[in-house]
Amino acid sequence: MAVKILVDSAADIGAAEAEELGISMLPLIVGFGEEEYLDGVDLTPVQFFEKLIEDDVFPKTSQITPFRFEERFSKLTKSGDEVVAITISSKLSGTYAAAVTAAKNFEGKVFVVDSKNAAIGERLLVQYALRLQKQGLSAREIVQELEEKKGKINLMAMLNTLEYLKKGGRISAAVAFAGELLSIKPVVAVEDGEVKLIGKALGSRKGNNLLNTLVEKKGIDFSMPLGVVWSGTDDSVLKKYIADSEKLWKGQIDNLPAYAIGATIGTHVGPGAIGVAFFEK
Repeated sequence: MAVKILVDSAADIGAAEAEELGISMLPLIVGFGEEEYLDGVDLTPVQFFEKLIEDDVFPKTSQITPFRFEERFSKLTKSGDEVVAITISSKLSGTYAAAVTAAKNFEGKVFVVDSKNAAIGERLLVQYALRLQKQGLSAREIVQELEEKKGKINLMAMLNTLEYLKKGGRISAAVAFAGELLSIKPVVAVEDGEVKLIGKALGSRKGNNLLNTLVEKKGIDFSMPLGVVWSGTDDSVLKKYIADSEKLWKGQIDNLPAYAIGATIGTHVGPGAIGVAFFEK
């Protein structure tokens, strides 16, 4: 009997990478008007941002239904294996609730974990689960460890624009206009499963400095998974940030993992965002 890991596409783990990692990925659905795409399957992060920038229609993401979870749980447990399902924060999507509903039909076989996070924050919890899986822990033991550690995950990001928060109804048009006029770069974080504004800076350089200061204040546990993320059609903002934040990583890690933000969070942050995620000490 093995333990299998399942994650939704809000973790920005695409179908190809999921296969490489040996995990199961269920995609959320991204809609641009009448067009629908499976996130991470037939729409990559770069393709998503190309459409976001070029398309006049603001995209919508649809949560995964209990039926789709039940189908996948049935397949994964067919040989008697256990499943640990990790989902996007229950405060950001109904996907967690759908997974819990479906899991009721697989009592003792399927365990659902609310990551209280998204994007790279959710990814780090998956990476930790894989580490525990390789150590031979049971599904219940893995879940217990994830529940204990998930509160230590920090995800902070500097946004390049307020435009997409405005389009998504997260801030008013007046606040967005004032922010753009003054070149304000908001810094946001996922706190207790919700995206919250934690700081503002005038311009990208001060924004990067503020982000670095906030990361330093928390303190990174380099023995645990970590990484940086970027959004858009190219990684120029990523390269700039890595150069600006060298002191955070120098002497601690040889290769800093970097990932692209996908549709679920990308819809609200827009292109040009840069983020950091880590377990705090």
